[in-house]
Amino acid sequence: MATDFSLRPASTVVLLRDGSNGLETLLLKRNKALMFAGGLWVFPGGAIDPEDIEAAGGEMVAASRIAAAREAREESGLQPRLEDMLLLGHWTTPVAEAKRFATWIYAAPVASDEEETIDGSEIHDSRWIGVREAVAAHQAGELGMLPPTVLNLCDLSRYDNVATLLEGERDRVADEVLPVIGKAKGQMMVMFRGDAGYETGNPALEGGRHRAIFTGHSWHYVYRDVEGFPSIVRGS
Repeated sequence: MATDFSLRPASTVVLLRDGSNGLETLLLKRNKALMFAGGLWVFPGGAIDPEDIEAAGGEMVAASRIAAAREAREESGLQPRLEDMLLLGHWTTPVAEAKRFATWIYAAPVASDEEETIDGSEIHDSRWIGVREAVAAHQAGELGMLPPTVLNLCDLSRYDNVATLLEGERDRVADEVLPVIGKAKGQMMVMFRGDAGYETGNPALEGGRHRAIFTGHSWHYVYRDVEGFPSIVRGS
């Protein structure tokens, strides 16, 4: 994967387990005083440290895997095995944002009987929640999230349990995502490759729609009349 290393490299991991109502994930609520994603629900993650890069022998994708597992341990007390982590995608923060990251996003199972622990500083709350339930709660305005979080949950909501997810994602080609910010009819949105307005940043242009629209309390994904660029949310 080509990466702009002028951006701050980071990684995150969607921790998963089987619950009584199907596939569950761990969400963490960031301190609302934080500048980046303050008050929002996120997956464990953070910047890739020099020590992660050194441990990976200078190979950045391997370093991102090590960093994601380390961040999971530091933020939740849970640590997935490196060999169990599946790369879902690589998201780059839109150019318009002042603070930008190039983030590898993984998914990984953890033991169902392990309990998370949070520091109460950077992370103020945590909850295990069904993946489909989390999507519904976000759409109802109950769980604030950024587009990468909610769209990856939408994608993984196709699976009923960890076993089917691991089987289904084994040969996945990871998404390369660089959103472009736009605004139309008073609504903020991010556009993805294949959207008619992607190259110009003008969401009003006629043509295919590949975007996430912020409705005031949640993000709504639209994939319509797009050629040559697959949906970020499989099955949509």
